[in-house]
Amino acid sequence: MLASVSNSHSISHAGVSPHRFAAVNENPENESKDKSSVEKESTASKKEAVEKLSKEDQLTIQKLKQRDLEVKAHEQAHLSAAGNLASGGASFTFTQGPNGIRYATGGEVNISTSRVDGDPAATLRKADAIRRAALAPMSPSSQDQSVAARATAMATQAQADLSEQIQEKQKLSKETESETETETETEQNTDSSIKTTSESRSESNLMKGNIIDITS
Repeated sequence: MLASVSNSHSISHAGVSPHRFAAVNENPENESKDKSSVEKESTASKKEAVEKLSKEDQLTIQKLKQRDLEVKAHEQAHLSAAGNLASGGASFTFTQGPNGIRYATGGEVNISTSRVDGDPAATLRKADAIRRAALAPMSPSSQDQSVAARATAMATQAQADLSEQIQEKQKLSKETESETETETETEQNTDSSIKTTSESRSESNLMKGNIIDITS
């Protein structure tokens, strides 16, 4: 299950309950047995204890083992797809079987689902990543589907924000171009005015020179 929160949880590991099925032998001679022999006796004792369980208990254990595998595979799929969005590892809830062993029967992976402030493009990418992480397992839970739906809504809003941001940039760019064109036209008009004034002065001086020549 994918949880849309930012808290971190430590990974719990399945283990054997305080009640163990190890053989108890108070004979001092057993102290000389090597580790391998002790492990063999422990395994044999556990096997014998399981065989003494009722068929109903054995069936329960098989179901718990299968559930344990499914839960861990489910949460691993979330983790692999979430990448750096995940806050720590997966957390599990356990059920103790008739054999005293705890099996994972529920779990969750916590991820960050907050928007990236001021960056709709980054928010859009994050929303897509959240959705992929939520739907990564083969059989997404109802909670997973809920997270995916919220991620889709986030992506839709981010896309709208991004489009608005692009339009604002385009508008600002056009306004800047318009201002630049106006400044260029003003400069050209000023240059033309200066040139016309200069030419008028030249013609005036030329006319004065002609009058002087005629008078002479």
